[in-house]
Amino acid sequence: MSSLALYRRYRPESFAEVIGQEHVTDPLQQALRNNRVNHAYLFSGPRGCGKTTSARILARCLNCEQGPTPTPCGECQSCRDLARNGPGSIDVIEIDAASHGGVDDARDLREKAFFGPASSRYKIYIIDEAHMVTSAGFNALLKVVEEPPEHLKFIFATTEPEKVIGTIRSRTHHYPFRLVPPGTLREYLGEVCGHEGIPVEDGVLPLVVRAGAGSVRDSMSVMDQLLAGAGEAGVTYAMATSLLGYTDGSLLDSVVEAFASGDGAAAFEVVDRVIEGGNDPRRFVADLLERLRDLVILAAVPDAAEKGLIDAPADVVERMQAQAGVFGAAELSRAADLVNEGLTEMRGATSPRLQLELICARVMLPAAYGDERSVMARLDRIERGVNFSGGGGGPVMGYVPGPEVHGAAPMPAGQAVPPGSGPAAARAAVRGAGPGGGGSGVGAAPGAGVAPEPAVPAAPAAGAPPAAPAAPPAAAQPQAPAASPPAGAPAGAAPGAWPTATAAGSGRRPGGWPTTAPAGGGQPPAPSAPAPAPVPTPAAAPAAAAPTPAAAPPSGGPDPRMLWPNILEAVKNRRRFTWILLSQNAQVTGFDGTTLQIGFVNAGARDNFASSGSEEVLRQALSEQFNVQWKIEAIVDASGGSGGSAPSAPAGSGFGGGGYGAAPAAPRPAPQQPPAPAPRPAAPQGGPSAGHAPAAPAPVPTPPPAPEPPPVAPEDDIPEDDDPDLDESALSGHDLIVRELGATVVEEFSNE
Repeated sequence: MSSLALYRRYRPESFAEVIGQEHVTDPLQQALRNNRVNHAYLFSGPRGCGKTTSARILARCLNCEQGPTPTPCGECQSCRDLARNGPGSIDVIEIDAASHGGVDDARDLREKAFFGPASSRYKIYIIDEAHMVTSAGFNALLKVVEEPPEHLKFIFATTEPEKVIGTIRSRTHHYPFRLVPPGTLREYLGEVCGHEGIPVEDGVLPLVVRAGAGSVRDSMSVMDQLLAGAGEAGVTYAMATSLLGYTDGSLLDSVVEAFASGDGAAAFEVVDRVIEGGNDPRRFVADLLERLRDLVILAAVPDAAEKGLIDAPADVVERMQAQAGVFGAAELSRAADLVNEGLTEMRGATSPRLQLELICARVMLPAAYGDERSVMARLDRIERGVNFSGGGGGPVMGYVPGPEVHGAAPMPAGQAVPPGSGPAAARAAVRGAGPGGGGSGVGAAPGAGVAPEPAVPAAPAAGAPPAAPAAPPAAAQPQAPAASPPAGAPAGAAPGAWPTATAAGSGRRPGGWPTTAPAGGGQPPAPSAPAPAPVPTPAAAPAAAAPTPAAAPPSGGPDPRMLWPNILEAVKNRRRFTWILLSQNAQVTGFDGTTLQIGFVNAGARDNFASSGSEEVLRQALSEQFNVQWKIEAIVDASGGSGGSAPSAPAGSGFGGGGYGAAPAAPRPAPQQPPAPAPRPAAPQGGPSAGHAPAAPAPVPTPPPAPEPPPVAPEDDIPEDDDPDLDESALSGHDLIVRELGATVVEEFSNE
């Protein structure tokens, strides 16, 4: 095996062997065929792309005995002298301008140039690194380059053609060389490895091409280094990554998957492995940026590998396609931008690990930034229905609405935030963070003047033996105590879970929105002063049979209950009548993944929705705005909506009969009633799953009816002109319909 460098052993000997420079070699070969060879050429381009090699090939073609020809014979004396391992020709002079670029060297060249060739057709000067020639040297060569003798040819090779003075450059034919495409260079390296007889794993060649950066000589040098250190198994991927300093693909896969799932622990564990493994953090960030670039291209062009846009083995492309599928376009673009900015900031950083950890934190926390890219990334996550949490009851990464959004008092002190993740847990955490709170629940209006009530002894668990009769309470309570769940039953539904059938008096209407705490879980505050006893209200009788719980919604998809405000806004933009009908009379009562169940407060609203074409308007809004094709089922759900006909729920439940967020009226104090002759023990108030039926409620004394107001005469009901409460600016009739419903006057009919 020869010790000659690999790039010298495989140096091309003809234009046909030069790779990736067809835009230069083809015109040169055609000029040789046409015998229209210029007296001076300028070859420019990046290092290692074939400038000097092409200059030697051109000299070989010009001095061949059968030439000038585009294909040297390889048998004549000139061809053998200028061959790959030949001794060289006395008529082809190579000059390194980096060490011979002064004016004295140029004068010496000019004096020798007028002597004819010794044995060849032309005397050819190849001036390498021509940009190193001084201005005085170029000026000294100017006359001989402009009007050379017939036997003289000049070939200038440079990486910086702009440094060659214009008077020289204008007297040459300029051919710009380019970097070799990765695919072409990879195939060429594979052929070289085949000639060397050393096996190379699939993932090695892309690393070599990347290290060479399009330069054939650099790539051949890297390949020569790997082949020199290859063992019996050849060149392995692990050997190439460790020797070239690139990041292992498994680390990149781990950190990308951590970004996709929002797993901060996994991301920072990868950072620790990078640092502890001795890898360069800057190189890791550069490799991560390269991976994100591939994911962006795969997300936009699924068949990018077949089109040659991505240079990677088939198994790596499959993994990247799976990774690109779990990102949104905006989220990928934002991550790539942040990594690119972090790579710029890492130049000269005193703590590269800190910079790397900050990059990971910025990528995983779009909610911490309010710019457009972060908002679009959060929208991507919402559309995919992904909840990002660290597990358990930790804080949720994403939008956390404030307490003012819910119009609710904070959760009682000591009320634990339910485990899980998602918007429900976020709302529960926000309520729990507020100062102190009563058991008014979500529907309680802040600042409502409710008299403090004495504490109520908790009812025994359903199915348990009744407790001994307790002392009679000071005053009857307007709400029923919460029932404990039976033994063996789950403690409570997970936050944000699908609504299930609930027992009467549990504080949540059937099919209602999921709550963050069990109904009635809030305890009323301890009394600070005696207050008038409100009228006791009997607890509603539980249902005879437990209905079947509704199926849980499919995971990973959008939740129509969470998107209901956005759905209403999309419908409003299409048809205002449908928006009014849905916003005032309807709500989401069920969803199984394909069918959206809408509950109306009465049959009239349901029939109006079905007969007015509003169902099709809603379906089109869902399809265009949210890209979903759901079936719409309209039912009558008298328990919800904005009506007040449904019985009010207990104050601690947080959901009144007026629907989600309605503020129940404060209880009015009733006249004093004589105490009951004998106290009754608190009856267990189990749900439908209780093993026995509860006892009938005790009769409740009825308060005396309020006195009827005196009748008002019609003449007394007419406002005066100077009445300060008179508002003449209110709209009515035609103006009101135009403003609220968007109506348009088509034609007016006169009754005359």
